Amino acid sequence: MPWKQVQVSEQRLKFAIEASKPGNAMAAVCREHGISRQTGYLWLQRYEEGGAAAVMEERSRRPLRSPQRAGDAIVKAVREARLQRPDWGVRKLERVIRQAQPKLTLASASTMQRILEREGLIRERDRQQIAQQRFERERPNELWQMDFKGPLGFNQASGPLSIQDDYSRYLLTLRRLKANTCEQVKKVLEAAFQQNGLPEWMLMDHGKPWYDAINPWGWTELTIWIMRQGIRITFSRKGHPQTQGKVERMHGAVQRAIRLRKPKMTPQWLEEFRREYNHVRPHEGIGMEVPATRWEPSPRKFQPNPQEWEYPAGWQVCRLAGEGQLRFAGKRWEVSRALRRQFVGVYEQGHRLLIHYCNMPVREINLSTGANLRLPNNPFRVLQF
Repeated sequence: MPWKQVQVSEQRLKFAIEASKPGNAMAAVCREHGISRQTGYLWLQRYEEGGAAAVMEERSRRPLRSPQRAGDAIVKAVREARLQRPDWGVRKLERVIRQAQPKLTLASASTMQRILEREGLIRERDRQQIAQQRFERERPNELWQMDFKGPLGFNQASGPLSIQDDYSRYLLTLRRLKANTCEQVKKVLEAAFQQNGLPEWMLMDHGKPWYDAINPWGWTELTIWIMRQGIRITFSRKGHPQTQGKVERMHGAVQRAIRLRKPKMTPQWLEEFRREYNHVRPHEGIGMEVPATRWEPSPRKFQPNPQEWEYPAGWQVCRLAGEGQLRFAGKRWEVSRALRRQFVGVYEQGHRLLIHYCNMPVREINLSTGANLRLPNNPFRVLQF
């Protein structure tokens, strides 16, 4: 399940930390994390040799040799069929080749696709930009998507702010703001959190006020405020609006309603549309149900004044300086200006420091070499939504 994949890197890191502690039995730690001992020893070796960055890295599973690679006869047949019918797709070509050469052990459609790509017989404009994976979260409040609708139909720089639950498609918020500022968005989020509880993750694009390209992870004052509630933050892929496909499709429904119904653009109409979208309009993506039938509020409650994050036993809690630096072992180490004066968790193991902010790993510092590595914490960067 794709949702499981996004947490694998952190699972590896947690496992490596536990397995490397003196007195912990490898078999017991492997059982606790649901992996084999062979995998456990591999992850531990990577951690001991390269630290957190090495164990969190997703490595290619492509084999060094491909004994089943398509033979010359198959490559020739695919190439000739494509040159004869360049407007046909792979499945049509597969059919005509089978008819013309029934004794040829033809490759699968996916292998034929790779042959055409290697032969340079697929032009960019021939490709269909459709999602290869369509999936959703397993339950309400695992992931909320947040975005501003485009300005079309609204007499201002952008349309209303929308927040939507990924699993149910339930539209929690659809509100026009006076300005797209941190303060305005924070007020809307406070109301949404108080009424609906807290999600586990929030997914956003690279727009203001929740993204700042200058900071290492794009975090801003707003995203830091969200993370203090124990919510994990992730951003969509740049140039890939389909990453937020559900909220984009909802925006399309808003735009069609504006075009065909020609309503007066009032806050009341937006609220009426939200109510209709949630309770009346059937949704094909959820078997023609309405979102309200799959939605339920989160049991996690909003904390107006959250307490400082509790890090695991054995971790040091340090407050970063005004420039987002960590003072440790008589030196200053860069962490992030977005986290200036915030408390972080520091786990010291040998010559390495692992730094977390709330439940997000952010840095690994090698005290011996001075290496200061930014750890990846945007798990959706390689997935298609």
